[in-house]
Amino acid sequence: MLWKWIAFAIATVIIIYVSRASLQKPRSHGFYRFFAWECIAALFFLNVDHWFQNPIALYQIVSWILLFACIIPIVWGTFLLKKRGKPAETRAGEPNLLAFEKTTQLVTSGIYAYIRHPLYSSLLLLAWGIFFKIPSWPGAFLVVNTTEFLFLTARADENECIAWFGSAYQDYMQKTRRFIPFLF
Repeated sequence: MLWKWIAFAIATVIIIYVSRASLQKPRSHGFYRFFAWECIAALFFLNVDHWFQNPIALYQIVSWILLFACIIPIVWGTFLLKKRGKPAETRAGEPNLLAFEKTTQLVTSGIYAYIRHPLYSSLLLLAWGIFFKIPSWPGAFLVVNTTEFLFLTARADENECIAWFGSAYQDYMQKTRRFIPFLF
């Protein structure tokens, strides 16, 4: 049990380091994302002992489907941001953005033609996948909070994108969903 607390503390230090600029800017998307990452880390350490127990149980099958599915949006979305978003230091005035988030062109193709936030969708799938390793009330609390924080992250990100890309982003919002293609 002690190793989990130590590992969680180390994970927290890393998350704080990555989020340090965002934590100084409440209401930025990175500020809320920090709390989502913390909830995911807590959920992971809560359920890590049950990762491979009862491998053919329905909840484990659902878990593995969600965990494998989370890979697609993160890889595809990050690739497109780097390739088509043309990240540049011209957005250096926004230190709360990670390097690949400093896009100078709006990406509306590939996975972004269907959802605005594939990276946050990936985190949602990850969180729910971890939760289903061994569903519990503490896990439910953490995964619901993760979902809330990712929703707040997406809303803050949308406000930042409107500020940067203007009406082009507002038009894009009308054509896409936030997390789930054609639904939400």
